[in-house]
Amino acid sequence: MSKTWEIVIGLETHVQLSTASKMFSNAPTAFGAASNTQASVVDLALPGALPVANRAAVERAIRLGLAVDASIAPVSIFARKNYFYPDLPKGYQISQFEIPVVQGGMVPFLFDGELRRVQLTRAHLEEDAGKSMHGINYEGQDATGIDLNRAGTPLLEVVTEPVMRSAAEAAAYARALHALVVWLDICDGNLQEGSFRCDANVSVRRTGKPLGTRCEIKNLNSFRFLERAITVEAQRQMELIEDGGTVVQETRLFDPDRDETRAMRTKEDSHDYRYFPDPDLPPLVIAPHWIEDVRRALPELPRQMAERFMRDYALPAVDAAYLTQTRTHAAYFEACAGTCGQPKLAANWIMGELAAQLNRAEVELDASPVSAQQLGRLVARVHDGTLSSKTAREVFAALWSGEHDVDRVIESRGLRQISDASAIAEAVAAVLAANPKNVEEYKNGKAKALNALVGQVMKATGGLANPQQVGEALRAAIEA
Repeated sequence: MSKTWEIVIGLETHVQLSTASKMFSNAPTAFGAASNTQASVVDLALPGALPVANRAAVERAIRLGLAVDASIAPVSIFARKNYFYPDLPKGYQISQFEIPVVQGGMVPFLFDGELRRVQLTRAHLEEDAGKSMHGINYEGQDATGIDLNRAGTPLLEVVTEPVMRSAAEAAAYARALHALVVWLDICDGNLQEGSFRCDANVSVRRTGKPLGTRCEIKNLNSFRFLERAITVEAQRQMELIEDGGTVVQETRLFDPDRDETRAMRTKEDSHDYRYFPDPDLPPLVIAPHWIEDVRRALPELPRQMAERFMRDYALPAVDAAYLTQTRTHAAYFEACAGTCGQPKLAANWIMGELAAQLNRAEVELDASPVSAQQLGRLVARVHDGTLSSKTAREVFAALWSGEHDVDRVIESRGLRQISDASAIAEAVAAVLAANPKNVEEYKNGKAKALNALVGQVMKATGGLANPQQVGEALRAAIEA
C-alpha cells in the first residue's frame, strides 16, 4: 500500500449457528439434503404459518457475546428487512436492526507478533436466504433453479467497526473469529459449506483525509480469497481515483480466476430496506439468570488459556497463541506436556515436526496417528539424552507409520544415543589422529574446523553420539 493512501476495512461475517433446526421453524438444517426437501411452510411464509424464535440459536448468540465481552440486550427486536431476491421466498428477511442481541465487544488476536483488538459494532440474529443454482440442465437448456433448503437457517451476523488497515490484518481477524466460534461450539466453521462467510467493506483515502466511499465484496468463504479480494479492490479504487474517477457505493463479487472484483448491484442503505418490527414475533426478552447460566457453562476461552499457558508453562506469546487456536490443539499440548514434563520442548515438536507432517499428509490434528502421549514419550527421550534430534525424527516417522512404543522403536533400530564418555573419547581420539589439518586450523582460530571434526565423529559413530558431548570432548582433547 502506497504511503499516500490508507485502506479502511470493516467485515460483516455470517456465522451459521450449529442448531438442529432453523431460526424460526422446526425444519432441519443438515447440509447436503436433496433440493427443496428441508423448507417448511414457515420458511416459505405460506398463509397462516407463524415463526417462533429458536431458543438454541439465541443461546449461541449469548455465548459469543459473553466471549467477546459484549453487552447482551435484555430486550431486542426482530425486524423485517424488505428486498426482492429470487431465493428469498417471503420477499423479506427476518433480521435485527435497531436493537441487536449482541452490542459491542472485541476480538483479540496476534498479528505480526503483536496483540491486536478489533472492535465489534454488533452481532445480530437473522435467517439465511435460499440458494440460486445456476447452469442446471432443464429440458436440454441451461436454467437457474432455486434450492430453499437453506432458507431460514439461523445466522449470527458479526459486524466490526471500520478499524482494520490491511488485507492481512482483516484475514487474521477473520481467522481469529472463526477459531472462536468453533471453540465455543456455536458453528462448525465449515467454509466450503458456507457455514462461515465474510462480506468485506473496503474504502481508500488519502492519508489523514476523511473516509472514502466504500464498496462491499460479498460472500468470501476463504481466508486467502478474503485477503486477495481486499487487496485487489483497494488497488482498483486507488487507480480509479488517481485517473480522475469516482468510487460508487456498490456490492461487488470477487472472481479468483480473473483476480478481479466485479459490480453486482448498487449498494443499498438501511432506509432502502424499509425495516419495521416483525408483527408475528414478540420482542426477544433475555433474562439475567439466562445470561448467567450461559456464562457458567462457557469453556475456558482461547485468550484465557493462552495467558495460562504463558504463566504456567513459561511459553512465549506466539507459542501460546498457536497452541490455543483450537481446543484440540490445546488438549493435545497439555497431554503431551504432562507426559514429558517439558512444555517448551513439547510445544516445539507440536509446532515443528508434527505440524509439518500433518500439513504434508493433509490431515487435521484430531486425525494424527501419533497420539499426544506417544509424542510426549518421544520428547522425554530427547530431553534425557536417549535420542538426538536426528534419531528422534526417525522415531517420529516410525510412530507416524503405525508403530506404537517409543522405547521399542529405539531399541529395535539401535537408535539410542551414545552418551558414554569413554566411547565418545575413543571416537574423538581416532578422528583427531586422522585429521591433523583440521586440528591445526582450529588451533589457529578457524572455528569452522571444529564443526568438520564433529561431523567426522558423528559419521564414525553412525550419527548416534551426543553432539554436545562430542563438541566438548573435541575441544578438551585439542586444548590438552
